[in-house]
Amino acid sequence: MPRIVYVNGAYHPEAEAKVSVFDRGFLFADAVYEVTAVIGGRLLDFPGHCARLRRSLAELDLPSPATDDEILAIHRELVARNALDLGHVYLTVTRGEADRDFAYPKAGTAPSLVMFTQARASIETPEAERGLRIASVPDLRWGRRDIKTVQLLYPSMAKMQAKRQGKDDAWFVENGEVTEGTSNNAYIVTREGTIRTRALGHDILHGITRAALMRVAGELDLRVEEKPFTVAEAQGAREAFITSAGAFVTPVVEIDGAAIGDGRPGPIARRLRAAYLETAIARAI
Repeated sequence: MPRIVYVNGAYHPEAEAKVSVFDRGFLFADAVYEVTAVIGGRLLDFPGHCARLRRSLAELDLPSPATDDEILAIHRELVARNALDLGHVYLTVTRGEADRDFAYPKAGTAPSLVMFTQARASIETPEAERGLRIASVPDLRWGRRDIKTVQLLYPSMAKMQAKRQGKDDAWFVENGEVTEGTSNNAYIVTREGTIRTRALGHDILHGITRAALMRVAGELDLRVEEKPFTVAEAQGAREAFITSAGAFVTPVVEIDGAAIGDGRPGPIARRLRAAYLETAIARAI
């Protein structure tokens, strides 16, 4: 059965799902997106994803194509039509179709809304079992990384740079400090057992899984410190890990060739992964 994709009010087989070549998402990356995990046919952390979508749209003065309730209904319809039990729903909002011009199109131009599903085989992955190996790269992205835009070329380049080194992913470094991963928030566990991650600002994405992880850590009486760290501090940490809607909580065991801890996924990352998934699944809608 072909995958069903939603485009601007209609559901299409994926081969028939199309947007205009004049869409500003294609011409200018003038678009934002969200990714919501699906487990057991239900949506994880959906209110957080909707809230972040609203924030991204507002920061770009980009009109919304639908209400939160309408977006939720489309998510559920796509999950049902694609019989999706485990995977993700991807949502993209662009500024819509207009002649190519750096200026925004005139008021009233309809934004585009595109959504599709992607299945996954299992919640558990080889990376979660063995841990990720990370390469550090300079952070050359634009200054508003808190807006979840589709401008993902440099993260893709960084990911491929890491892959060419035989690593799994890259962490960005700016002014000597780690900002985040190519598509995830980054954390270390200090020798004293404190979880450390960069504070929210314009320099990192305000991760929805990050916010959930912070709540879970509090419930487990784990100390969290919002403070940047260097590559050297990560290499000397007890543990490290990442969070994202796709990776949930995944351990990091190496950075720039140096093993973190004993080079194996640590107990705090494993505990957080289990607790996050238990809580997120219980609250899924």
